[in-house]
Amino acid sequence: MKHQIFIKAVLCCALVVLVISSAQVSAQTSRSRRGGFYGDWLVKMTFGERQFESILSFSRDREGNRTGQWISFWGLSELKDVKFEENKLSFVQVRQNREGQSITTKFTGTIEEGVLSGTLTSDRGDSKLEGKRMPRAPRAVGSWAMKFKVGEREITGTLVIKADKERNLSAEWKSGRGEHEISDLKYERGKLSFKRTSKYGDRQFESTFEGTLRRDTLTGAFKSTRGEITAEGKLKGASLIGTWILEIASERGPRKQRLRVNSDMSGLYGSLPVKKVNLEDGKVSFKMVIEFGERKFEMSFEGKLEESKLTGELTSSRGTRKVTGTKVVRTFRRRSTR
Repeated sequence: MKHQIFIKAVLCCALVVLVISSAQVSAQTSRSRRGGFYGDWLVKMTFGERQFESILSFSRDREGNRTGQWISFWGLSELKDVKFEENKLSFVQVRQNREGQSITTKFTGTIEEGVLSGTLTSDRGDSKLEGKRMPRAPRAVGSWAMKFKVGEREITGTLVIKADKERNLSAEWKSGRGEHEISDLKYERGKLSFKRTSKYGDRQFESTFEGTLRRDTLTGAFKSTRGEITAEGKLKGASLIGTWILEIASERGPRKQRLRVNSDMSGLYGSLPVKKVNLEDGKVSFKMVIEFGERKFEMSFEGKLEESKLTGELTSSRGTRKVTGTKVVRTFRRRSTR
């Protein structure tokens, strides 16, 4: 009798373990598929002897449907019939050529082991396409305008957090008083901590900071042998940082383009890298260099940011064009149980 009870208990335990393991595998597979699809992909394709780079950007709309955009130097176009099942990806792109004619291109391919690859098919033939996911900087990256009080005196400084290619973080503290060194920097799930060593002449002080990052605000406290001091930081350039959909005027009618401003104020205009986006007193400016073989061209933007609207002019050797931009507001929806 005891033997039978023991066997039943073992079987029950084994069943529970199997169910939990299956659920974990299913969840990991689901996360892998979601993580392997959404986001930006830098893709390359070859036409004749020339190679072009573009960005494929995948997301969801308010109803949870998969959406996609093809982003290049020439502009932005919405993708249709975006499908991703069992690592197989397909979509349709419809764009206008220089003569105003519609060109339909179909893509079929896969996303496996972090690589997007497949074939573009149109009435002009087939082209191979391959790309990899574009990494995003950790949320803590950026310049944080910090302030705290020592007695009745308000202290200000700038905490500049950077990330290398491996996403390792480092930081420095910029201030008009003393010399400061930041070490032991850690960021995980919205929690930021570091050690600060400050020198004022012959005096040296050490303190530790622990705080929480929410959107564009960093709140926390410095702790030392002198006690605890609350501090708050605001992300510089937060009103400009993010994704903008631009409408650019031209003789053939307006065309769309995407501008992405990163938290370190670098950016992407279409698929072109922008080293620095400048923002001062509401004025916005940046420059880009375009290379076609051995030839180089420069484009520049100057405008202003007012009430979440970006307006200005884009200037190149071909002239000046009016630009208006609207910031993309991210929407969060509860994930479906399907």
